[in-house]
Amino acid sequence: MSPSIKNVPTPRIYMDNNATTPIHPRVADAVRPFLDGLFGNPSSLHFAGRDVKEPYETAREQIAAIIGAKVNDVVITSCGSEADNHAIKGIAYGAGKGHIITSAVEHPAVLTCCRYLETRGFPVTYLPVDGHGLVDPADVKDAIRKDTILISIMYANNETGTVMPIADIARVAREREIPFHSDMVQALGKIDVDVTALGVDLASFSGHKVYAPKGVGALYIREGLALDNLIHGGHQESGRRAGTENVIGIVAFGRACELAREEMNERRETVEGLRRRLLNGILERIDQVRLNGHPLQRVPNTLNLSFEFIESESLLLALDMKGVAVSSGSACSSGSTEPSHVLTAMGIPGPLCQSALRFSLGCENSPADVDYVLDILPGLVEKLREMSPFYKKTF
Repeated sequence: MSPSIKNVPTPRIYMDNNATTPIHPRVADAVRPFLDGLFGNPSSLHFAGRDVKEPYETAREQIAAIIGAKVNDVVITSCGSEADNHAIKGIAYGAGKGHIITSAVEHPAVLTCCRYLETRGFPVTYLPVDGHGLVDPADVKDAIRKDTILISIMYANNETGTVMPIADIARVAREREIPFHSDMVQALGKIDVDVTALGVDLASFSGHKVYAPKGVGALYIREGLALDNLIHGGHQESGRRAGTENVIGIVAFGRACELAREEMNERRETVEGLRRRLLNGILERIDQVRLNGHPLQRVPNTLNLSFEFIESESLLLALDMKGVAVSSGSACSSGSTEPSHVLTAMGIPGPLCQSALRFSLGCENSPADVDYVLDILPGLVEKLREMSPFYKKTF
């Protein structure tokens, strides 16, 4: 092999943005002053505290603006999982007892929290979904009991990208005066989010899914809704969430939300075009591929595909060796040998669950990235399928 070919570097193409996103350069610029001279505690009354208090509250305003909320209804958390736990446990512990409704395809932060509450005497109904991963609002209505205290259904699924009929479900909850929580982590920055128009009472968000650093999130709590605190201690967040404020994280999250709001339409159009290019190219070049999730009712960046006769981990590693980062499911379930609970709930057979890959595109991706994947993927799939005793090549 000639030196010129041997020394060609392997590209680094990141297509796992539902797991986490890179920090936007303009977000990084926004937090640099807080890595140097602006170091104070926003709860302090002296100049060092005042220097950071204003940008901290400005960031809260930026988060509130992108979700259509009142500024004082936004509580800063450490992540989306904390926001989910605060919403669900806060309602449960405030009520003391009662029934909870959620879906079988929720993020582990919701499902594990609900399973924990079951051990504490709170009965939980896990609603089924259809073949596209959608919850039927009629099923929500039928599941409501006299003692139902909370309904929690996600807005956009992290594995398939399917978007739930949240407004319809919220209407059902409102008719029965039951608090409604939605995990909106995967919706923020990808589709329009207006908590007031959608009619939700509680909503969870995370910074590192929208080009901010890890370690910051937010919980929307509708004005007038009472729930117990998850973390007790000081008076921070108007007494709703104790702990010294993560100034760097919240300033970054606020700036990321401001950019997402300004660039929403452009980002959506660009990323959706790349997703279509990738899907169409794969279906043209590779046979026996299944699209998982709703074909239309979905966030613009997410593509979940089952490649028959292949173990997804093998294909993931093969792509990684070629410089392409994708996922075989939720990052929070990494290391689990069990098939995806989301795909299983959708009625997808086990072998197809085990052969599923998730491509989640982002602002940093380009048509050249997609074309590179389309160039290498067919060969990798064919090579792995040839190792399967069940594969028969179609012509």
